[in-house]
Amino acid sequence: MSAVFPAERAVILTGAASPRGIGRATAHHLAERGWSVGIIDVDADAARAAAREVADAYGVVAAGAGADVSNREAAVAAVDELEAALPQLVAVVNFAGVSSPVPYLEVTPEEWHRVEGINLDGVHWVTQRVARTLVSHGVGRIVGISSVSAQRGGGTYSKTPYSASKAGVIGLMRSIARELGPHGVTANVISPGPIDTDIMGGTLTEERKAAMAADGVLPRIGTPRDIAAAVAYLISEDAGFVTGQTLNVDGGLYMH
Repeated sequence: MSAVFPAERAVILTGAASPRGIGRATAHHLAERGWSVGIIDVDADAARAAAREVADAYGVVAAGAGADVSNREAAVAAVDELEAALPQLVAVVNFAGVSSPVPYLEVTPEEWHRVEGINLDGVHWVTQRVARTLVSHGVGRIVGISSVSAQRGGGTYSKTPYSASKAGVIGLMRSIARELGPHGVTANVISPGPIDTDIMGGTLTEERKAAMAADGVLPRIGTPRDIAAAVAYLISEDAGFVTGQTLNVDGGLYMH
């Protein structure tokens, strides 16, 4: 039996300081719904500024910390710092990630390790540290961010190293779901399709948005709010019987 879902609860979001990013939008969306928010970003000043913005706007507790999540010691230290400043940790959402448009035959060892280090290793190090706390409390929500690129074998701005890392996130979260389920902790994945953010290679033109939308069944590409709403559900008390799942938020681009 899981422990009680606390009214005073905190979520840690990685990679949530970028002004036009999904993580930043999610921080605001969750704070508006009563979550206290911890932000980890490679840019420590930006993380703290984003946290101040959230705290001022919604009156919740918010804190920021800097870390390159691919570095285990830095990732653990950032979670330690945020946990000390926030109410009970109940959730973690792993947005931190980098794109990789390099063609497969041109992928260097440096490029491979850069992408896997942030997109997969970083998810593991942050999640493992947060999971220790969630298990100790008997309740928690873990969310990994994959990509339609992992499910369709690319076909997006990014190519093979990115697709491989994002497929790894799905396997990681399924295994965590199985291991930590008995402790009251769920683990799920959100797989976005094309979203209007800078990770797609810069601000999108209307023509590029239309071309990206053409593969799906809806006449638009996604917005950060679309992903934020999916996160809000998966980390909610109501999603307590949902685990090991991949929620595709992609306009129908990938159906299975």
